[in-house]
Amino acid sequence: MRRYVLWRLGQALGVLWAAYTLTFFLLALLPGDPVSAMAGAGLNSGPVDPRRLDELRTQYGFDRPVLVQYVTYLGQALRGDFGDSVTTGRPVTETIADALPQTLQLAAVALPLAVASGTALAMAAAWTRRPRMRQLLLSLPSLGICLPAFWVGLMLVQFLSFRIHLFPAFGNSGPAGLVLPAVTLAMPAAVLVAQVLAKSLLTALDEPYVHTARAKGAGRERVLLHHVLRNASLPALTVVGILAGQLTANAVVIENVFSRNGLGRVTTDAVTVQDIPVVQGVVVFGALVFVLLNLLVDLVYPLLDPRIVTSGRRSPA
Repeated sequence: MRRYVLWRLGQALGVLWAAYTLTFFLLALLPGDPVSAMAGAGLNSGPVDPRRLDELRTQYGFDRPVLVQYVTYLGQALRGDFGDSVTTGRPVTETIADALPQTLQLAAVALPLAVASGTALAMAAAWTRRPRMRQLLLSLPSLGICLPAFWVGLMLVQFLSFRIHLFPAFGNSGPAGLVLPAVTLAMPAAVLVAQVLAKSLLTALDEPYVHTARAKGAGRERVLLHHVLRNASLPALTVVGILAGQLTANAVVIENVFSRNGLGRVTTDAVTVQDIPVVQGVVVFGALVFVLLNLLVDLVYPLLDPRIVTSGRRSPA
């Protein structure tokens, strides 16, 4: 078990390093100058003195070679210091911390909603004995995957906000303002959970232990809930861990659609003016959430199936 945990920790650190490095060099390859972009975005009134721009480039280290910048910033990041925002001058960690509660609030509603609805759909497809009904239920995830999240959000706003005025369309307006963005954010995750779990449930229903349980008199509901669900949930659990880590990235689109002040808005504003420290901080934070959740899933796996821990790696699901 110790070897298994160390292997997963090493992978997590590798993902964080790769995310930071890839983001840094992609941003470094962008045309233009972050300091000039800041001045041209209306954040400074009137013409800017070229000498002042040179001073800002020196202050933020943009006058140094790219590799020197990378080593310097990586060393600071290892100490938890991602520098200051080019546009506001505030520490990146404070900028993220101020926006984080709104995004976490949205994710905390969207993830349970996605898991509950996806599990319910998969269980209904596995429970029904009607082939046509099962086929209809199994086709819903494929349909949901084809619908872009931003389009779903716009349709929800159009019908539930503008037409029947049931929920507020935009902004951070209390619990009611969470409903539409949470549903929009949850839908892509829900259909993937339903698709993976339904396939696993239907496969597990044909296993010999299921026939044995039925021969002993266990009903379909008991077999499904007490025998099949635990074994079939392993692939879906992996999907949930991945989707939970992706919620931060998906929130960039959803929060802009619904004009919410969260990490999505911070990311969009930072990319617009090439605020490299903020973009890197958000990307690393998203990667950190991703690897921590997947590490948690990896550690739960052996508890559900001890056979997984064999050589320090997860056996194929």
